[in-house]
Amino acid sequence: MTRLGRWLGDHLVLGVGVLVLLYLLTPVFVVILMSFNDQASRISYQFDGFTLDNWRAPCEPNGLCDSVSLSIRIALLATLVATALATLMAFALARHRFRGRSGVNVLTFLPMASPEIVMGSSLLALFVTTGFAGSLGFWTILIAHILFCLSFAVVTIKARLAGLDPRLEQAAMDLYANEVQTFRKVTFPLVFPGILAAALLSFSLSFDDFIITNLNAGQRVTFPMYVWGAAQRGVPPQINVIGTVMFFAALALVVLGELNSRRRSRVAAG
Repeated sequence: MTRLGRWLGDHLVLGVGVLVLLYLLTPVFVVILMSFNDQASRISYQFDGFTLDNWRAPCEPNGLCDSVSLSIRIALLATLVATALATLMAFALARHRFRGRSGVNVLTFLPMASPEIVMGSSLLALFVTTGFAGSLGFWTILIAHILFCLSFAVVTIKARLAGLDPRLEQAAMDLYANEVQTFRKVTFPLVFPGILAAALLSFSLSFDDFIITNLNAGQRVTFPMYVWGAAQRGVPPQINVIGTVMFFAALALVVLGELNSRRRSRVAAG
């Protein structure tokens, strides 16, 4: 085999991976580029010129920042509640044997396997039946998002628990640690990456959701709903600014998490 052939063989998988990654990130690059677009017309979605005005006044379109604020508040609350409940459910399903455990596992996966329109319409029917039809808004969106995110969070944390070596907890108890100390110093630090991943996933799902939110929002407008409504009249470039900020915020969290993981690995190895 020639030197060129060996080089291609060694780098083929890497090259294909880079191409796939670039393909996946192409829409993100377009959003970043269009955030600097000096848009000539509201119905135009082509790059007409470079400007920083969109970044100087991201809240200029009426209602844009209000919708972003609503989405962030709902996503934060839904993340806190869903992650807390999911942690308890994951420990119960992974560590305990009880009647109906298999049925609970199946029910946990159902919201993930069902189309969002099914869950959204079911929740809307529930709210209407129970007399909340005239009160659709912040709280109904929050309830819907908690139920929607719960399944994903449970599966994420449960997967982390499944990979946890029980001998580490047994060793802590052999060294005279009680159950509370073992949980605080051994179990929770080991499970925390899974809990954090579940929280980040829940926040992303809640902030991004449109179908379930649209059915249960009433008169409230979240950011995805604002984008959908703006698309009917022409997308303002400030929407791309918000999308760019959210992308780099998520990227920063991933990078910080990776750096923290490497730091812990070096400390453990040293």
